[in-house]
Amino acid sequence: MTAQAKLTDTQTAILKAAASRPDGNIAPLPATLRGGARTKVIEGLLARGLVVDADGHHLLTDAGYAAVGKRRLVPNGVQKMDAPDALTKSEVTHALQKLEATAPTIRPGTKLAAIVKAMRHPGGATITQMMASTGWQAHTVRGAISGMLRKKLGLNVVLAHNDTGERVYRVV
Repeated sequence: MTAQAKLTDTQTAILKAAASRPDGNIAPLPATLRGGARTKVIEGLLARGLVVDADGHHLLTDAGYAAVGKRRLVPNGVQKMDAPDALTKSEVTHALQKLEATAPTIRPGTKLAAIVKAMRHPGGATITQMMASTGWQAHTVRGAISGMLRKKLGLNVVLAHNDTGERVYRVV
């Protein structure tokens, strides 16, 4: 490996897994790698020339194999292709746009999952109830509802008032 920046543990694991596959494809990526982290990892590998975009698939280059101490197997009668020169930022962006977007999900057992569970009750949930179940302050609960649930996850959160005048949030 030449004078390149050190690879992250995730990038190294992806390269090692791809090097053990006959086609050198980096897919499937770890299930825990989603959203922006997934994009950054692939962008880093593309920028370093360790992978190339080939018809929507990301395949290891010779440099990618060398980064994990392996060599590409070349069938008899087939010529090896050299790794491409450094990719431009627009080429990396174009390749990333072809990536299929993974829908964000809520991990079970988290505080965000507790908020959603409370809001799915027929009567909904008040800020006080959600604060008690998560240990968060009121502004944090409201921020999670607005930012994560409404904007990122696209849930339809309805705000109403109960008989005592408290705000009640429900997911419909």
